Formats: sequence, C-alpha cells, structure tokens
Amino acid sequence: MDAQQILKKYWNHDSFREPQEAIIQSVLEGKDAFALLPTGGGKSICFQVPAMMNPGICLVISPLIALMKDQVQNLQKRDIKAIALTGGISSDETIDLLDNCQFGNYKFLYLSPERLQSDWVLERIKGLPINLIAIDEAHCVSQWGHDFRPAYLKISKLKEHFPKVPFLALTASATQRVQDDICTQLGLTNPAVFKKSFARENIAYMVFEAEDKLFRIQQILTKNPEPSIIYVRNRKACHDVSAQVTTMGFKSTFYHGGLTQKEKEKNMQSWLMEDVQVMVATNAFGMGIDKPNVRTVIHIQLPENLENYYQEAGRAGRNGVKAFAVLLLAPSDIQTTESQFLSVLPDKIFLKEVYIKLNNYFQIGYGEGINETFSFNLNHFCQRYKFPVLKTFNAMQFLDNQGIISLSKEFSEKITVRFLLESREVIRYISLNPSDEPVVTAILRNYSGVYEIETAINTNLIARKSGTSEENVIEVLKRMHQKEICLLHSQSNDSQLTFNEVREDERTINRIAKFLQQQNEIKTKQFESVIRYVSDKKQCKSRLLLEYFGETDTKDCGICSFCITQKKIEKSPLEIAQNILALLKNSPLSSREIENSLELSTEETIFALQLLLENNKVKINNQNQYISL
Repeated sequence: MDAQQILKKYWNHDSFREPQEAIIQSVLEGKDAFALLPTGGGKSICFQVPAMMNPGICLVISPLIALMKDQVQNLQKRDIKAIALTGGISSDETIDLLDNCQFGNYKFLYLSPERLQSDWVLERIKGLPINLIAIDEAHCVSQWGHDFRPAYLKISKLKEHFPKVPFLALTASATQRVQDDICTQLGLTNPAVFKKSFARENIAYMVFEAEDKLFRIQQILTKNPEPSIIYVRNRKACHDVSAQVTTMGFKSTFYHGGLTQKEKEKNMQSWLMEDVQVMVATNAFGMGIDKPNVRTVIHIQLPENLENYYQEAGRAGRNGVKAFAVLLLAPSDIQTTESQFLSVLPDKIFLKEVYIKLNNYFQIGYGEGINETFSFNLNHFCQRYKFPVLKTFNAMQFLDNQGIISLSKEFSEKITVRFLLESREVIRYISLNPSDEPVVTAILRNYSGVYEIETAINTNLIARKSGTSEENVIEVLKRMHQKEICLLHSQSNDSQLTFNEVREDERTINRIAKFLQQQNEIKTKQFESVIRYVSDKKQCKSRLLLEYFGETDTKDCGICSFCITQKKIEKSPLEIAQNILALLKNSPLSSREIENSLELSTEETIFALQLLLENNKVKINNQNQYISL
C-alpha cells in the first residue's frame, strides 16, 4: 500500500496536511529530516505512516510518558501492534516487552530517552529490525530548549549502530537557535528541513487588562457558548475556578495531574462529548487532545514561556473557524508573577539539600538506591523538611529531566486488605451475601496471604476476574470493613519515584549544576519574553509571537486585541456620555451593565461617568446603579 492508502485504512483521512506528505517521502527515501510542526500539525502521522509502509519496527523516543501511552493506545485501537517502554517497568517486564518486539511482529516501540542509558537495553535494541528512528519533542536535545534533558544527548549514539536508518526529529516549538542545535546534537546527516509557519490566521490573540477576571470570563463564555478551556497554574485553582464558573451558570469540569486515571477519563469525556462547556485545567491537560471546535482558550495567569503559551492557545480553532486565545492580566500580575516565578527557581544549594533529604526520606545509604521505586507524596515530604512545595517540585522536576530520578506524575491509589475472620466465617459471609461472592472469591484465588498480612490488592485485576467494576470491588471491601470481616486501608499517592543512579550526593549535584544555572538563565529570559508580549501595546500580538519563533516576513493579523483597537473608531468622551444618558432613561444600570451594553472599555466608561457625575447629570442609588437626573 502507498502512503495515501495507509492513511485512509488506519486513520480514515483522505488527504495529508501540508507538509506531512513531503516529510513522509523524505523518510521513505532514507534521508534524515527535521520537522517543525506547530500544535495541531499532525507530527505523529509523519513517522507512523512510513513505518507502516516498510518492514520492521519504528523506534519512537519521547520524554512524555502520558503522550507515549496515549499514542500506543491509539495505535492499538487501529489494530497496529505498539509497545511503550516507560520508566516504572521492572527489568523482567522490560525483557519480556523487548522479546515481544523481536518476535511478535510489532510495528512501534516507544521509549523514554533515559532507557537508552541502560547498556543492556541499547544492546537489545541493536538487535531489532529498526526501520525508522523518530525523536519526538526534539527541543529537549538542545541546551537552549525550554525543557533540556541530557539523556537526549545519548540518542546520537544510535547513529553509530543504525547508520542507514533515517532519523526524524520533530518538535512543535523551537526558536532558530534551538532548531540548529537539534540537528547538530542528534548528528543528523544533511537533514531535509520542514517548517510550517507558526501563523494561525483564525486565532485572535487577545490580551485584556481585567481587575475582575471572573466577570471577564463570564462575558467571554456568554458571548462564545462553544467548548472552552481555561488554563490555571495549580490544582487548587482548577477546583476553585471550575466551581466559580459553575456558579455563574456554565457547565464546567476540571483536569490536573492529581486526579485518578478514572477521574481524568470521566472529566475528559464529559468535555469532549460537550456535556460541559468549560474545561478548567493545568498544563497537564492537552497532550493528544484534538477537539476541533474549541472556541476559546483563556489563560487567567501568566504562562512561564511563550512556547507553552503558543501550544496551549493553539488548542483553539483546529477546525479553521475563528477562535480566541485570551490572556487576562490584572494590574499587579506582572510584578507578582515575576517575583513568584524567580523565587521558585532552585539554585545548586537548594537542589543538593532536596536530593540529600530525598535519599534520607527513603533511608537510602551512600552508594545505594539504584532502580529502587517508592510511592511518593510531595506534600508529606515538604512538610517533614519544611521545604516550599513549588520550589521543591521544580528541583525534583530538574532531577527527573537530568535522569537522576524518574517521577511519574500519575496519581495512584494503593489499597491493602487483610481478612480478620478465619476462612469458614468468610465463606459463611459470602453465602449470606451472594452478590459479593465473585469479588471475595477473586481476591482469595489471587492473594493467598490475605489472611496473614495486609496485602496490596490490584482492584482493576479483581474487577476483571469477577466480571464487575473497580467501584463495585471497593464498595464490597468497604462493606466488609464496616462489618469487621476485613481490614481495609486506602492510601493515595501523588506519584511513584524511582532512583536511576546510586546515591553520590556531592558528585551527582556537581555534575548537573552547570545545567541548572543555564536552565535558570533560559527560564528567566523566556519569562521576560512573556512580559514583553503582554506589555507591548504598539504591535500586533500575532506578529509578536511569530517574531519570537524567528518568522520575520509577517503582517498584522487584523483580529488580535492590538489590531481591533486600531480599527476601532475613537468616540469622544462627550459622545459616550450622551449615549450613557440615553441608556439610563430606560432604567438604572451599574457601570458594568453600561460597559457591556455600549461595548465600551472600562476606562472609557469610568471617564464618561465621572464627567456626568461632576456635571450633575447622573447620581448613584443605594444599589450602586447610575440614575439619570
């Protein structure tokens, strides 16, 4: 089958997007390639289609576990054999998975770059019939990228083992300096370079100053009742803003890294199926999301960099219809966010302290700890050592990026059970409660030691074995716990933490300290670019974004917050005052109602009302409304 037929058969698309077909052709010709495809450009198709056309297996290197899992699930749904080799998998399981790749006719092997640091994994990969090596999120290979990971530097070693296999580097956001660095660091041979413009002509980039952001959100969502995303910075804000939006009369849900997989799925589906209009989310939401009719993406806090902002804003208007990317800015936001942002960047001293305490927390001795995995609760850890949570999280994320530890961001729930009664009493219980029998029997068959010690139970496994749901398994166990038939403990964990190296305190931190300093400098400069973007009132917002990404041949978009002010015919304060008086003849109104009715800015409204008050043309009643005199 040719590329078009593969696309139709497995993805049910009739045609490729520009420049997918040219990238695929380059790969099929055996050439190295670099592709810069902004959000929604369909990066995965560029390696998935040619991999399906050639015999052998495609090796996909990606730093994002959630994205790997998402892509593997999507391939499996299309009856394409794919495997993900992520960080928390044991050596035995890894050997089994690699055996499957070698002998099971698999087409895709996804792995994190840290996996290449294991010599035996690399040796096994050398023996696979690799037909293409795709490097996703390739900006991570550049020391000038916004998420540099030293483990990515190991990828170039694959060139020695697979000199005739094409390499395809893909990223959604990279400045020119980063693009050049990617090609150098990966050792790409005369790469064909494909760049799609960052211009999204149907997105109106808006920056609005708003003291009352919730009121502005209410205006936006009322005017645009289609699906929307509101991005916030943390989990607490997710819950709070979602509740406030619901109180305003809009159906809303939320999404962040602290939800269970079931909660994520449930909330995601209610938004995708449009049972709710608004998704309030942290940046954990977005990977693999391709909902075409998102009308508005609203940021109510300043993003850390324009790369992330562009990707998140770009989830609007995938169907080509006019959409809005709105950033709401309170007067104090820049100063507050800047001091908050800089105060949570860890320095070498703090990083070393966190690393040592982390090892002490899990009682790991010097020279020990490699490949040990623990359940980890960040808040408990910070409380014990009186560390600031966000700064600690940033330090741990840096250790994760450097491959010192692996921190899975997925929420897990550990359930342990111990039967308190002897077996004949348990049998008597299930004879009296036949609806509970399948669950109890499944536990007894799979966990023989459940009478002697508290035993960790895989509720998903028990649900499958007993032909019921996980919720029902937990309900049965809760009932038995209440009746003192069993002891039930449920412990929630934010994540799992794996130590990838032996503990070497000083040596470990000294080795990576230069990267930390460099990263802090890059992050500071990137945040300064965000400030320039929101503060500049003399240029088109779309042009500012395009120029940041190195596009110089740009023109005003005509639809952003700057461009519409240029088009707007300025009304004189006298004319506005007359319009307000005409409006107030019908009924008393608040300043907000006046602003909305006449589509004025807050400044225009306040100035005109002050004129009218000074000239005794209006007065304010006890409901804070204006009345004409």
